[in-house]
Amino acid sequence: MQPEQRREMVSWEEVDRLVDHLLPQFRREFTAMVVITRGGIVPGGLLAQAMNITHILTAAVDFPAQLESRKSTLAWPEFIQFPADDKLRGRPTLIVDDVWGSGRTITSVKNRVSAAGGFPETCVLHFNPYRNLFGTVRPDYYAAITDAFIIYPWEIDRGMDKMILGEEPI
Repeated sequence: MQPEQRREMVSWEEVDRLVDHLLPQFRREFTAMVVITRGGIVPGGLLAQAMNITHILTAAVDFPAQLESRKSTLAWPEFIQFPADDKLRGRPTLIVDDVWGSGRTITSVKNRVSAAGGFPETCVLHFNPYRNLFGTVRPDYYAAITDAFIIYPWEIDRGMDKMILGEEPI
């Protein structure tokens, strides 16, 4: 039996600090952004506004659940929604998600943007190197390192925090 993972609730003020920490890190100008649903929508919007990126696209990815956990980590991603290649070709593209846990989702999106002829770089608010399935590969940009399960302010008081924290919904 594994020990319960530490949980950390992040405030809107902390999200602002994390975004402010990311902004000076960017080494290039991006002409497109791909936000990964659902977690990347809010941080992607904040970054797009601050960086004046207007070409904002979305990617929705699912990994089929398998009965054996080892098999599920090897599953191929299903792209539920993804931009057409011509929207990415030749563009420096920032791929945004809230957290890099295993890294499977954002890496899948990065590889697909690259295959479409885009020039992808990855960005997350939190990087969890302890869950990372990709060895020394890490996000190109991240604001904080964590070992916790992060609960963002947009997940609070709408049911998700109650499910995560094991409380009964009101």
